[in-house]
Amino acid sequence: MKIIRVANELDHGRHKACLAIGVFDGVHLGHQQIIRQTVSDARGHDAVALVVTFDRHPNAVVAPDHVPPQIYSRSQKFRAIEALGADALLEIPFDKAFSEKTGEVFIRELVHDLGMVHSICVGTDFVFGHKRSGDVALLKRLGDGISFQVHGMAELALDGQTVSSTRIREAIRRGDLDAAGQMLGRSYAICGRVVEGDRLGRQLGFPTANLDPANLVLPPNGVYAACVKVSSRFYRVALNIGVRPTVAAGPQLRVEAHLLDFTGDLYGQELEVEIEAKLRAERRFATPADLREQIARDVAAVRKEV
Repeated sequence: MKIIRVANELDHGRHKACLAIGVFDGVHLGHQQIIRQTVSDARGHDAVALVVTFDRHPNAVVAPDHVPPQIYSRSQKFRAIEALGADALLEIPFDKAFSEKTGEVFIRELVHDLGMVHSICVGTDFVFGHKRSGDVALLKRLGDGISFQVHGMAELALDGQTVSSTRIREAIRRGDLDAAGQMLGRSYAICGRVVEGDRLGRQLGFPTANLDPANLVLPPNGVYAACVKVSSRFYRVALNIGVRPTVAAGPQLRVEAHLLDFTGDLYGQELEVEIEAKLRAERRFATPADLREQIARDVAAVRKEV
């Protein structure tokens, strides 16, 4: 999948483009039907399937006090979109100047820069542009004049409730990872780059890869059984999410992955850790020795999860 930052970088020759437009955080079941419709349109009309999204949540610019944490990292999101068959992804820098464009100006400029657009697919409730001036009705009006088709995909429901990024965040926060996974259409996973830690895990005999959670929504603090793929091999993981009350002086949140039977250097690599089950809640131990004994029990419990 080709990733571009400016629309006219899409080298599609004389082919038209079929667009899916949205924030697509989590690339959940509702997002998937939008992207699949776009890919289907493209395959049926000898066109390029282009997903149009943004480099940050729009609220980061228009409502900075109300920016939701992300479900997926940037790379997770891109991989999920690519897996659905998209040919290219346009990641638009969402800055103040862009936020001041009306919905009509945004679409007209996008179509102009792409050259030929066959269709645009969005969710029925999708709004865009300055002061939310764009919606499906505007797209259809512009489509009639510029000659592109519009698909407004109805919301997808699961267990009688609409699938949404907001619902998924709520499920993750309360620890209902099965519900989150059902709405995502895949197992829930935390993805982050391995950063330098204080090596306390190594001192306890259980070295960990410290993941940078970078604005991600996280499950409740505790110890989880998980797994991760490194260099084409899967490893069992004892994953700790919390503030380490036994050994840490401050309340800094850490996401620490102990890969069972792994040896090597993971610094700087990105790990996508798939959570399978919660083993226990976070708690303070009387001594580091007590903590070490509990971690050994946690690791044994992870092995039993195989």
